[in-house]
Amino acid sequence: MGKNDKGYVEVSSGARFKLSKAPVAVKPRYHSEEHYRALLDADRVALGGYQTLLYAEHSKAMLLIFQGMDTSGKDGAIKHVLSGINPQGCVVVSFKTPTSIDIAHDYLWRTHRLLPARGQIGIFNRSYYEDVLVTRVHPELLSRQNLPTGKHGKKFWTERFKDIVHHEDYLMRQGYEIVKFFIHISKAEQKKRLLSRFQNKKKEWKISEGDVRERSFWSEYQDAYEECFRNTGTKECPWHIIPGNDKRNARLIVSKIIVERFGRMNLKYPSLRPEERKKLTYLKATLDNE
Repeated sequence: MGKNDKGYVEVSSGARFKLSKAPVAVKPRYHSEEHYRALLDADRVALGGYQTLLYAEHSKAMLLIFQGMDTSGKDGAIKHVLSGINPQGCVVVSFKTPTSIDIAHDYLWRTHRLLPARGQIGIFNRSYYEDVLVTRVHPELLSRQNLPTGKHGKKFWTERFKDIVHHEDYLMRQGYEIVKFFIHISKAEQKKRLLSRFQNKKKEWKISEGDVRERSFWSEYQDAYEECFRNTGTKECPWHIIPGNDKRNARLIVSKIIVERFGRMNLKYPSLRPEERKKLTYLKATLDNE
């Protein structure tokens, strides 16, 4: 675990990780609105190129997981950072309260069935991590899951963390590049953003009783996130704790991380076998001779 010179904290072995020590604001990467847009546009162009390579190679997939407190800016980051990619090669899923069908299955079922196919980018706005976060803060929700045991002590949560780590390890062996983001804001910043919704008629529709009610559990959520990061951040699949009080800066950090992770995937256009190349030569000759 450690804050790097890129302005965020990466949790890959979290025994000593303290969420309270992670910054919610850092020096901006941009110095004007125009500079911000230029930096974001450059990353969008790079992402578009990588998406084409990902689809062409068709043996890998990328899964982006966004977590954060209410109003942290997950939706905005997804919208602004990934607006330049081809929607035909992208799957975006926002996970809300589990349905009765979801609850009838194991807790990984609803996310696993919506994973991106090979060659695609998948974006999870919240994810299976809700089952070690919301259910940790509100353990009464577990009674709806009809689990074989009613005991939800330390061992229960430790085993869930292990389930998730094993699940992600399995996905990575199947060709998934998993990038996990937690957009970290202060309680004061959340209050400011919630109040802004009451002052802007275009944002009134966003006002939720649940968002306001959940603020009373702020400390409990911070503890749940901290333990989650400690137990599920690994060298192969770390957590990126993004300072989120400045939305623009958070988006630039997120976009740069995604570009860098794509670069590490070593994507290549597929090479044609001799018989395929011979067929191409024949097809070209057919067109030339029309």
